[in-house]
Formats: sequence, structure tokens, C-alpha cells
Amino acid sequence: MQIGFSGKKDGDIPHDKCGVVGVYSPNSDISKITFLALYALQHRGQESAGIATGDGTEIKSHLGMGLVSQVFNESNLSNLDGHVSIGHTRYSTTGSSNIQNAQPCFSSNTGSEIALAHNGNVINALDLRNELLDWGVKFKSSADSEVIAHLITSAPGENWHDRFSYVMRRLQGAFSLTLITKDSLIAARDNLGVRPLCIGTIDDGYVVASETCALDHVGAKYLRDVEPGEVVLIDKMGLNTIYQQP
Repeated sequence: MQIGFSGKKDGDIPHDKCGVVGVYSPNSDISKITFLALYALQHRGQESAGIATGDGTEIKSHLGMGLVSQVFNESNLSNLDGHVSIGHTRYSTTGSSNIQNAQPCFSSNTGSEIALAHNGNVINALDLRNELLDWGVKFKSSADSEVIAHLITSAPGENWHDRFSYVMRRLQGAFSLTLITKDSLIAARDNLGVRPLCIGTIDDGYVVASETCALDHVGAKYLRDVEPGEVVLIDKMGLNTIYQQP
């Protein structure tokens, strides 16, 4: 979403209804599941769509302007192989429809590459952006989603628990997000639980989505919601909470 700069034009007004998806499933057609889940969330955003996948070695992605069915086809989906993925549909805004604001967004500070999909607004994004700029972080857009991604990969700590303990204390606002590394899926929800995020089980893995309709569309069974202030990690060890707001 767009950062709320002072003196903003109509196209910079933040909107809060995007769709996010995350999938971990080692033996499934990961890109097809993500595509179908995004299709079920099309009502949450029609401006752009994107998918990123991880295969244990690298993160691949495809993003484009338009509806999910316009952005993806058999050819580009077949290139998005792997066992972990995220997807995003972006809510339309007047005057700010461009590929730079499409998600997932990416960050690789301190050598930790991630792709992130985000729904919501971070009200202190401008302050965090300026702090990250002072740290030498380079930005490609004015989106608060990129601020979150860079904050995560720049956060102090030796592991994801330490990093998200820092990040969740710094972020102010209402948000839900999914992110992937090359081999794991992470999902988080704001401390008040304003933005929805649910978890379902499918075959040998999990699906995370903004709404249960996405779970239904891919044949996933609803398990539970991501709790307010919770961060979950899904990898070969299963589903584990790595941070919970006290």
C-alpha cells in the first residue's frame, strides 16, 4: 500500500483491501494452488496481481497489471516451481496504477532474501523509511510494503524469532502479511487483529489467506486464524508460532 505522505494526491491515498496468500506444499503444483487462491480473492483487488515461489535455492516471481486471469497463464505459471509461495492482489487506486506498486515486493539486506505480500496500512511507515535510508537501504517504490520488507531483512537478530520480535514492536497500524524465503513461509497479523488472515491444511502442507473462500477454492480445510500479534513459520518442521505479542 502507499505511504501516507503529507500533501498526497488522490492516487496516494491508502486503501486497505488487498488479498494475500501463502502456500507451503512440497508435493503439490504450488503455482496453480496460489493462482486459484488469488482468483478467489479477486474481489479484494483488481489493479495488479503477483506470485513468488521458492524452491529451496532461489525465489522466482511473476507480476503484472490487471486481473489474476489476465496476468497469469499456463506458460508463466509453469516457470514458478517450488514448494513455497505467496500471492497478492492489489486494490485499485485512482492515479497510482503502475507496476512499481505491484506485489510481492522483495528485499535482500544482510543476505536474507525475502518476497512479501501485504494488506493494510503502516501509519509510521515514513518514519521507518527515513530510518532505513539512514542505514543505507535503497528503495524502489514509495509503498509501505517495501518498508516492511526492508525492516524485516535489516532487523537485528540471529533468527526469525529475534527479527520479528523487533519488527512487530516497530510496526504501527493494521496489517496482515505473508512472506517467503527460498524454503519457508511466514505469516503475521497486526497486534489488534484488524486485518484478517486464516490458515488451512491441504495434503502435505498449509495455505494462508485473507479469507476462507480462498481455502475453499483450493480444497484446503480451515484450521484457525493467525492470532492478533502472532507470527507463524511454516517449513519442513511444520507450523510453529515464532512470535506472539505479549
